[in-house]
Amino acid sequence: MQHLTPKEAYEFLKKNPEAVFIDVRSEMEYLFVGHPEGSILIPWVDAPDWEVNPHFVSHVKAAASMSRPVVLICRSGRRSVDAGLALEKAGLTEVYNVLNGFEGELSDEHHRNTVNGWRVDGLPWGQT
Repeated sequence: MQHLTPKEAYEFLKKNPEAVFIDVRSEMEYLFVGHPEGSILIPWVDAPDWEVNPHFVSHVKAAASMSRPVVLICRSGRRSVDAGLALEKAGLTEVYNVLNGFEGELSDEHHRNTVNGWRVDGLPWGQT
């Protein structure tokens, strides 16, 4: 798995339109916190059980096939690493993780969206 900063991931996605951009956060995060433009939601862990999605790998394979690059993002860059490792174990060879995720690391005051991440870098995002 390769790791990209949010800005590197954005540039990679622009240069590689065949890549699939997957947001692995929960549906609630995706809808209510917002999400990167162009991302599709395939949760790694989701309500109501908050357990690893047993269909995650098959859903990603359906969205990306085995030959397209897959770029993963979560809130802070941790869940996306676990999801990426599962994809590599399943045979996907071009998996990228977005470092610091959508909301970034916690600040000294324990807030997100202030230190780093997709939104702090001013990259395109929205809410649906």
